[in-house]
Amino acid sequence: MELVWDILKAFAVGGSICVIGQLLIDYTKLTPARILVSFVVAGVILGALGIYKPLYECAGAGAAIPLTGFGNTLAEGVKKAVDEHGLFGALSGGLTSTSAGITAAIFFGLVTAIFSKPKSK
Repeated sequence: MELVWDILKAFAVGGSICVIGQLLIDYTKLTPARILVSFVVAGVILGALGIYKPLYECAGAGAAIPLTGFGNTLAEGVKKAVDEHGLFGALSGGLTSTSAGITAAIFFGLVTAIFSKPKSK
């Protein structure tokens, strides 16, 4: 039963983030690229304010998978690297903390491109 509860919390939080994105697409003149960047920046800001960590602990993947989670991971990586390496950590920490996700996105994008047959419009 606990697994079902965890899944419902992840769905509610992740779904809420997606609903916000859809509302921004439908009711504003923001381009999708600006909305995506806004979500990453929102994750950084919420992480800096200490709001995103409790949300992540409650919702798990529902908070970690959307772009706000990526922004929070960037911010946490920079914070940790600055503590360990000083100012140089501000340049390297975000990439170090998100390198696995970036690598997976590139790899699976490549695999998809190899095995899919794009159609011209």
